[in-house]
Amino acid sequence: MAITSTVSPDGNQVTIYIQGRFDFSSHQEFRSAYEKLSHAPSHYRVDLQGTSYLDSSALGMLLLLRDYAGGEQSNIQIVNCAPDVKKILLISNFEQLFDIQ
Repeated sequence: MAITSTVSPDGNQVTIYIQGRFDFSSHQEFRSAYEKLSHAPSHYRVDLQGTSYLDSSALGMLLLLRDYAGGEQSNIQIVNCAPDVKKILLISNFEQLFDIQ
């Protein structure tokens, strides 16, 4: 599991890239990707292009990110989901909480 992040040049968006399995073993690494930023961005983007697996703890981590980013006022996109990963997100009704593309 590798989690990396990049910040846009203006500092307003962070993109978090998740490779491999997104499960409880990546909890600390995922939180560090957004909590250790010197400036809290207004937009968050979670890129799941390299994500092969997602479990309930990953769903919980996404909810923690949402709380951290401002709850109902948060601006979080989940992008580049494989069909199986997107199916889990939709079954969990995450399209009501996140912008899933």
